[in-house]
Amino acid sequence: MRTRRTVDESARLPVATPADVRAEATGLFRQHRGPLSVTLALHVLAAAFGLAGPFLLGRMVDGVVEGTSTTRIDVLAATLAGFIIAQAVLTRLAIRRALVLGEEVFAQLRETFIARVLALPLSTVERAGTGDLVARTTGDIDALSRTVRFAVPEILVAFVTTVLTLGAAIIAGPLVAAGAIVGVPLLYLGTRWYLKRARDGYLWERAAYASLDGSVTETVDGLRTVEALNMADVRIRRTEDDVAEAYAAERRTLFLRSVWFPTAEMSYVLPVVGTLAWGAWLVSGGHATVGQVAAVVLYMVQIADPVDRLVSWLDELQVGTSSLARVVGIAKVPEDRAATGATPDGEDIRADSVRYAYVDGQDVLHGISLELRPGERLAMVGPSGAGKSTLGRLLAGIHPTRAGRVEVGDVPLVDLELDRLRREVVLVTQEHHVFVGTMRDNLALAAPDATDDELRRALDAVDALEWAEALPDGLDTVVGSGGHPIGPAQAQQIALARIVLADPHTLVLDEATSLLDPRAARHLERSLSAVLSGRTVVAIAHRLHTAHDADRVAVVEDGRISELGSHHELVEHGEAYAALWESWHGRPARESTHQS
Repeated sequence: MRTRRTVDESARLPVATPADVRAEATGLFRQHRGPLSVTLALHVLAAAFGLAGPFLLGRMVDGVVEGTSTTRIDVLAATLAGFIIAQAVLTRLAIRRALVLGEEVFAQLRETFIARVLALPLSTVERAGTGDLVARTTGDIDALSRTVRFAVPEILVAFVTTVLTLGAAIIAGPLVAAGAIVGVPLLYLGTRWYLKRARDGYLWERAAYASLDGSVTETVDGLRTVEALNMADVRIRRTEDDVAEAYAAERRTLFLRSVWFPTAEMSYVLPVVGTLAWGAWLVSGGHATVGQVAAVVLYMVQIADPVDRLVSWLDELQVGTSSLARVVGIAKVPEDRAATGATPDGEDIRADSVRYAYVDGQDVLHGISLELRPGERLAMVGPSGAGKSTLGRLLAGIHPTRAGRVEVGDVPLVDLELDRLRREVVLVTQEHHVFVGTMRDNLALAAPDATDDELRRALDAVDALEWAEALPDGLDTVVGSGGHPIGPAQAQQIALARIVLADPHTLVLDEATSLLDPRAARHLERSLSAVLSGRTVVAIAHRLHTAHDADRVAVVEDGRISELGSHHELVEHGEAYAALWESWHGRPARESTHQS
């Protein structure tokens, strides 16, 4: 069998244990106890009425053998017809109730899942990546939907019908019904073998598809980078590996089904043959009547359908429980902070001996200390992978530190309630999202009570007012997926306008204008600088004109701040920053800074 690819388990979102899944399912059943009881009662009645058929047919057979009058046969036939009609009506009502109950339970599961996803710590989401989370939100929820809506009701009905049918067969002919035992050992052994392996197989399958989804999404999102760096072959090999992993997982679960299904089908065919042969022997010895044998054999034929459905939907239930384990696992993500409700005494932000690691034992920040002066513009520059974005996220309270502290007003950022934290400091990255809704709705996310004049001032602050007012319906224009198309630069301006409306006292810009062309970005940053006058701004960028305009520049190298000072001081110093400036500007640092 193919060896499963090893991954960093610390980066994975957790999967709930079988005990957790049972507890979640039990809680759902208890919450919907009333509707579930009504649904089961209807199904039991429908199954009970359906059991009358073989019994009445057996009585009719005995009547014909004994020469009973045709009137009695006609009465039995009319009674049989009445039971069939009653069963049809009850079955329809039971199915309708089961579907309604399934929709109610699934709606509750979906709302609970969304609430849990939105409550996930951002540090966990960033570490795990989007592939697994998207797979749980789409593929696992879809699989769970089918299980809740159809598999669970069908399994309950099939189980009840099977038990009642066996009971009816024993009542109709106790000795004859003993022949049904022949199929039990095969069904028991086959099902036990399957269930022992199914959970791991389906969890592997779901995880493999999550990895494939993430890989494809990354490739599509980064298509330009892939082309620019000639990485097409690398991404193709990665996708092929993910497809091979998903294929291997699918083969594993297919093998389990290919063994279990034939075994199960054989186990409910054998009782028909066994009962017929056993019944014939009993009749020959005068221990049973032909009618009893006919009735029990018909029950064995009738029981094949619910057992077949039980087997088929039990496999679907394995898919559903695996998906439920992944969905419930979201709730098992530990909190990355414990808010104390403390109130900051001031707006100054300070990092003290900060260390951080994405992987245990591999720090990416090494004891950084930094004090932000209220109202200053601090630019953070340095080579890619130096730790600039990580430090920015710690200053914004996105990640808790591994060691050291990041404080605002002498209160650790991780001690603040999230709502309070977002009023103190806000992170703006190059990632952005335009939600489906009007332009007004998208802006008002940051300030629900903002007036149209305030929205327009925010747009004007980020140079977006002109094109926003030119939209077909102005602020009432529907944007987002399926709405009026919004370009990447415009989407980024919407994100920045939200920040203006949120009005934080400290702002961390992580390549926030990277999707704009240099001239537009330069103009936007100047406009934004005027709007943010008096606020503390940390700007992380590769465009060194940001550093040129900043009050201070922090050069981050290998997870440490190697230089800290004004643009002119660092250029005169002639070390790392001066080399960056010379490389970016295209002429000697001292010459270019004097000319600027």
